[in-house]
Amino acid sequence: MDKEDTLYQHGTLALLVPGLLTGTLTIGELLEHGDYGIGTLQGLDGELTLVDGVGYLAQSDGNVVTVDPKETVPFANAHFQRATDKLEHTQITKAALEKEIMQNHDYENIFFAMKIHGVFSSVRTRVVAGNRQPPFKPLAIVAQNQELFSAENVTGTLVGYYSPELFQGVASAGFHVHFVSDDHQFGGHILDYALTQGTVELQRFENLDLHLPVHDSTYRKHRFDYDDMSAVIRSAEGNE
Repeated sequence: MDKEDTLYQHGTLALLVPGLLTGTLTIGELLEHGDYGIGTLQGLDGELTLVDGVGYLAQSDGNVVTVDPKETVPFANAHFQRATDKLEHTQITKAALEKEIMQNHDYENIFFAMKIHGVFSSVRTRVVAGNRQPPFKPLAIVAQNQELFSAENVTGTLVGYYSPELFQGVASAGFHVHFVSDDHQFGGHILDYALTQGTVELQRFENLDLHLPVHDSTYRKHRFDYDDMSAVIRSAEGNE
C-alpha cells in the first residue's frame, strides 16, 4: 500500500460539536503522515494549512504564522502529495470548478484532495477566533466568533478535501479547503475564490486512516448526541 493512497485524519468533526477541542496530536506527529493538509489548533484557535511539510496558521487578527511542531490539534487531515489528475485552469470560480470536477470525475463517493497553486483574482476566507485554554465551548458557539478576510490578485496555495455525504460527521461532507498565500501574509478557511490562472491537482484516496484520541479521558467518557450534529457542522463550515 503506497502512502500516497492514504488520507490520514486525526479526530472527527463530530467530536468538535460538543466542544471536545483539546489538542490530542502534535503538529510534528501530524507531519509524519503527510506534507499537505488542513486542521485547527487546540480550542479551535485559527485555521491550519500544511504546505510542503510546513504548518501555517491563519489567526483571527489577520496574521499568518509558522506553527511550532509541538503545538497540538484536536482535528486535522494530512496526505503525501501525488496527483491523480492535473488540470490547468484560467478564469474560473469556486462554484464552477467544483461543479466541473464532480461532473467530469466519478468521485462522489470517495475521499479526494484538491490542491491549487496559482493566481487568484479574489479570495474570501474566515478564521475562527478560538480559545487555547479550557473550558471550551461547543462548536456552534465558538464558530460564531470569527473574522472575515479578503484579498485580490493574490498568489498562493489552496489545499483541502472532498468528503462523501456518507461520512458526514467523520468529516464535513463536500469540499473543505484552506488557503495560504505565497508570502504567508494571508490565509484561512475558504469561503469563496476566483482563480485567474493555476494548476489544479486532484488526488483520490483508497484508504482513510482514522486516528482517534483514545488517550483523552474526556473523549472516552463523553456521550454524543447526533440529533443536530450535521446541521451544526454545515453551519460552522459555511455550507448552509
